[in-house]
Amino acid sequence: MIKNSFILAFLLLSITGNSQKLKLEEIMKGESFIGNQPTNGRWSLDGKKVYFEWNPKDELGASTYYWQKGMTKPEIVQPKEAVFSQMDFKSKPGSDIVYYVDKGSLYSYSIKSQTSKKLIQQSAAISNLQLGSEAGVLFFSQNDNIFKYNTKEGTVLQITNFSKGAKKETKPEKETFLNTQQKELFQFIRDKEAKKQWNLAKTKAVKSDFAKEYFYGKDRFTSLKVNPNGNFATFRLVEENEVKQEKMEVFITSDGYNQNPETKEKVSTNNFVKTKFGIYSVAKDSVYYVNFSTLSHIQDTPKYFQEYENLKNKPKEDKLIVAQAPVYNENGSLAIVEIRSQDNKDRWLVNLNLDKGTFEEIEYQHDEAWIGGPGIPSYSFASGNLEFLADNETIYFQSEATGYSHLYTYNVKTKKKTQLTKGNWEVRDVTLSKDKKVFYLSTNTTHPGNREFYKLIPADGVLQPILTKDGAHEVVLSPDEKSLLVRYSYKNIPWDFYVAENKKNTTLQQISSSVTEDFKKYQWRTPEVITFKAQDGTSVNARLYTPTAETKNKAAVIFVHGAGYLQNAHNFWSNYYREYMFHNLLTDLGYTVLDIDYRGSDGYGRDFRTGIYRFMGGKDLSDHLDGKKLLVEKYGIDADRVGIYGGSYGGFITLMGMLTTPGEFASGAALRSVTDWAHYNHGYTGNILNFPETDPQAYKKSSPIYFADNLKGNLVMLHGMVDDNVEYKDIVRLSQRFIELEKKNWSLASFPVESHGFKETYSWIDEYGRILNLFNSTLLKK
Repeated sequence: MIKNSFILAFLLLSITGNSQKLKLEEIMKGESFIGNQPTNGRWSLDGKKVYFEWNPKDELGASTYYWQKGMTKPEIVQPKEAVFSQMDFKSKPGSDIVYYVDKGSLYSYSIKSQTSKKLIQQSAAISNLQLGSEAGVLFFSQNDNIFKYNTKEGTVLQITNFSKGAKKETKPEKETFLNTQQKELFQFIRDKEAKKQWNLAKTKAVKSDFAKEYFYGKDRFTSLKVNPNGNFATFRLVEENEVKQEKMEVFITSDGYNQNPETKEKVSTNNFVKTKFGIYSVAKDSVYYVNFSTLSHIQDTPKYFQEYENLKNKPKEDKLIVAQAPVYNENGSLAIVEIRSQDNKDRWLVNLNLDKGTFEEIEYQHDEAWIGGPGIPSYSFASGNLEFLADNETIYFQSEATGYSHLYTYNVKTKKKTQLTKGNWEVRDVTLSKDKKVFYLSTNTTHPGNREFYKLIPADGVLQPILTKDGAHEVVLSPDEKSLLVRYSYKNIPWDFYVAENKKNTTLQQISSSVTEDFKKYQWRTPEVITFKAQDGTSVNARLYTPTAETKNKAAVIFVHGAGYLQNAHNFWSNYYREYMFHNLLTDLGYTVLDIDYRGSDGYGRDFRTGIYRFMGGKDLSDHLDGKKLLVEKYGIDADRVGIYGGSYGGFITLMGMLTTPGEFASGAALRSVTDWAHYNHGYTGNILNFPETDPQAYKKSSPIYFADNLKGNLVMLHGMVDDNVEYKDIVRLSQRFIELEKKNWSLASFPVESHGFKETYSWIDEYGRILNLFNSTLLKK
């Protein structure tokens, strides 16, 4: 049983066996100890400078820095230049003039003369800037309508006229005895009415060239987009759906009064909404809606329905879908629309006929678990990678049809589909060259834990290696595409910026140095990425930290990363950098540490991604049990001296390990843990477990709260009280179960000012001090 008193002695614990002693209170400072790493790299419009956000002096926030050829180190830029460098610029290839929106106003900028010109400023903000197919023509949104601006003529035309609510009808004058009498008695009254009707007829006979007003009612009006030639605008109406929101209690406030803001909707079929995809034709001055009921498989029901009597014979009906804003070719003659089912099991690409409001289906993807993977978002209201190539009739997209997310093209006219990449690896990201003839791909071709960079010409289909060194490369092409700005990291080397030539097997030149002198003093381990076989034969990767023979204590700690669909057993710097340093500290103490990319993790293809479908705490947990078995059989760990910990999804797995496999782990620390999936959010949970109303068994077997009576071993739970992701209420409900069941070997540490991701150093120190105390008091021999 864990002692109630919290031992702080370990906070100042000095770890020997390395050139520098690690202190918990230092490493829990995070980037303040490591060095604040630069982010958001980008090029100047002329390609002479690179910009990025950085905080090398550990101030209260980051500032914008720049670097250009000949400089020895980056320098800070003035605020005005910093803001300008982050604008979303729109321009035609090779043009000297670019356009952008700043604070709701429209500007042009000449790259050659380096001068800006304000073009439009009005009380209503401008947004959603688009270039037209005609030179000098721009489109923008304002007050939920599309405007056309001709830069050569200086004219602004409103081309849509949408309004919320219902049209106010003019009611005819009510017939009464008196007004009827007036018409009967007086010629003046009869003449006046005749003239009114004559003027009204004349007005109707002359058609206005201004778009008539269209009222869209109470629905949410979203995704307004014009095609490049300005002939059509598309939009989406989303039915307003009142769903009860979760509320959170905030105790530490500036005025001393509690606050209870709303946070999120819980997973439920009640969150499904009806949507309509509308087209406005400028020529016809009319609105019409696309009927998608002829989509293939739109009435298919999921296989799991067959397991429930109330669902197996459910009458057929169209699935609720979401149609995204179209992707257009250069002249706007072709429009491709991505459509998703709201249960995230289906994805369609269609060729839309804007004039007729009809479509031709060109691609259908289905996953009995859920659609997702790199380049294919897991949420129905998001779009995947999709764009036209230079010939203006071929699109590219990604699909997991082979089990891994790969790149495909489809020619709309010839109807030819081509797979451009293949293999047991993933296309992580796609950048198209300015001439739209060359792909630049981020992949994990050489190892699941790498992020390499290749050039691909569709005609030959050969991956030309540019950056293939172990680690991760985040690449931004220069405006002329001759140079690269690269953010690179390795397992024990934090992120920094580099520049390189855009050529085969190029070399990196470092331009920023983020790590502190204190960080450099310690000899940080390069954790080995190992592979072991799970009980079902699947290969599972993990990071392994092993102590020296002299310090090894035959105890082990298994770390469980969060987020579910995330990768941590990779070859680059981890987002879990505090945990990385903590694992070095544990290893110095003699612990062996294993950090597993369990089933459901990112980077390993479709089957691995969906391995947790309908059972969280199934294969993802058994992968950790198999990892423990490996530690015992291969690394000499005592089976009775293994602890487990993690946050968010990692906290959930810790709870499932302690409650559904009692005795497997001597102790566990569960941070910000989901305890009952029926109380988590809609988008994430609905993908994996379907919905509580339709698949209740998936929720019951996946939620720790149902297994509270099985607790064995020592459990510490830690949770932020203002967590708007995994509600604090989650851990309170499980605590109440433990109390009612008279369980004694558990404790709860609450953090009043912390959300899901902790911010304050003192909270990190307190939290990890408790975790370290737990393992030292339960895993080490007395």
